[in-house]
Amino acid sequence: MRRQDDPDLGVLSGRTLFSLQRELFAKLAEQGHPDVRPRHGAVLAYLDEEGSRATDLAAWSGRHKQVVGTLVDELVELGYVERRPVPGDRRAKLIVPTAKGRDHIAKSDAILAELESGHARAVGEEAYAEFKRVYRLVAEHQTGGRAASGDPIPGHDPDER
Repeated sequence: MRRQDDPDLGVLSGRTLFSLQRELFAKLAEQGHPDVRPRHGAVLAYLDEEGSRATDLAAWSGRHKQVVGTLVDELVELGYVERRPVPGDRRAKLIVPTAKGRDHIAKSDAILAELESGHARAVGEEAYAEFKRVYRLVAEHQTGGRAASGDPIPGHDPDER
């Protein structure tokens, strides 16, 4: 009962995240992607179509590099991504979505846009836009421009507001 009447930011964020994930992954399963799990979002949600380095995916998602490596291994096995050499850097690899991965990403984006549109209709377009603006500021303030791992987020300047 402690958190029911006036839930804190963590409780509200958790409720929202878990509910959003349940709906997203149920719809993805219906649309041909039953084998992807919420944990794979640490890769797929941040992956550029032309490919991303695993170290960048780790920083953007706030996961440790070893965790991202394991998730990439799983996604390679499932046929969603592949590793390709980075031109000019023999040691580095790009994580690149396959056709199956691009289909998953496109469907995820469409489902999330539909969910957000529903929220905007429920609370009003202007209120939802303001909510997202403020929530983004809260998230940036909370993280200080850093991922959960403590690493800086690539391309993010915390002093730029």
